[in-house]
Amino acid sequence: MKISSNFDSGNIKVIEATDPLNIQLEINKDHQSEFYQWFHFRLETTPYQLHKLNINELDKSAYPDGWEGYQAVASYDRQTWFRVPSSYENGTLSFEIEPECGSVYFAYFAPYSYDRHLDLLSWAQSQGACQLITLGETLDGRDMSVLKIGEPSEDKKNIWITARQHPGETMAQWYVEGLLHKLLDDEDPHAAALLSKAVFYVVPNMNPDGSARGHLRTNAKGVNLNREWQTPSMENSPEVYLVLNKMREAGLDMHLDIHGDEAIPYNFVAGSEGIPSYDARLKGLEDSFKAALLTITPEFQDEHGYPKDEPGQANLTVGSSATAEEFKALTYTIEMPFKDNNDLPDPDYGWSDRRSYQFGQDTLAAIVNVVDNLR
Repeated sequence: MKISSNFDSGNIKVIEATDPLNIQLEINKDHQSEFYQWFHFRLETTPYQLHKLNINELDKSAYPDGWEGYQAVASYDRQTWFRVPSSYENGTLSFEIEPECGSVYFAYFAPYSYDRHLDLLSWAQSQGACQLITLGETLDGRDMSVLKIGEPSEDKKNIWITARQHPGETMAQWYVEGLLHKLLDDEDPHAAALLSKAVFYVVPNMNPDGSARGHLRTNAKGVNLNREWQTPSMENSPEVYLVLNKMREAGLDMHLDIHGDEAIPYNFVAGSEGIPSYDARLKGLEDSFKAALLTITPEFQDEHGYPKDEPGQANLTVGSSATAEEFKALTYTIEMPFKDNNDLPDPDYGWSDRRSYQFGQDTLAAIVNVVDNLR
């Protein structure tokens, strides 16, 4: 029996792995950080034998409430990820499996590999309407990439999509993959309507270093990028520094920042009602966008989510609040669950990579409802 995590986004610490009925594990912290929650590892063993796995010390993890009602995901082929019945008690997540193959992968959510990220960029740039732009490098020397889709003109809106500032929130990049496949489909009517009126700037992965390192929330230096938007720097947060400068160069009329939430089992949005310049125009745009999304997909709801900020009390170090204030634009943080969508539960897969992909496509359709009024 062997447990390994020496691969892209791998993260686990083996405490005890001699008895298949008593496997004891812990999660490594993000580099130079106290955050930890993301796990991803491979179990190589004898198939059709019961295994009991325990991941400990989770009461000290970044979001202990995220483990209540959570079910781990597993895969034999790294393509289809299914839920494994799991329980959480006294800081330990426990699950059992009789693997059907000699090798099985486990993860916090369906991983989105750096290779798949590169494949997505390469595929997108091969489409006629898309240009791949390298903004600069991360601290680990990886490219910071943005996809520009459409032909700019003075009368066209500039719409930004950023994803995976927190690298463990892999559903964000599955969402972007779905959005891109729809936006770059030259037979899709929503895409045609949008690209006649807007140019899209899409950053599929805001944190490639943290993604490859198996981090939950930070970059290679242990910095939470979604608290860097007031004063980013090339020394601590080049990812934000480079993207924000490109936003200022290109312009910004709408910004969706895509995330995942560990604890709340719903899809929801967090708006900019707390920024100093929030007004009736921005509220109207927010309401129109939410109304459209509610009509388009039953996966979205607007009852459960974060408490709204009081007027003038928004945290302007957060991406969507910072861009809303600087550009006076419609911005949202979009959150998806690590668990399941309680409105449409699926005991076999929970909230999944495939549902995230579809939600990205549905959101693109909702933008059609507001694009004319963004400026």
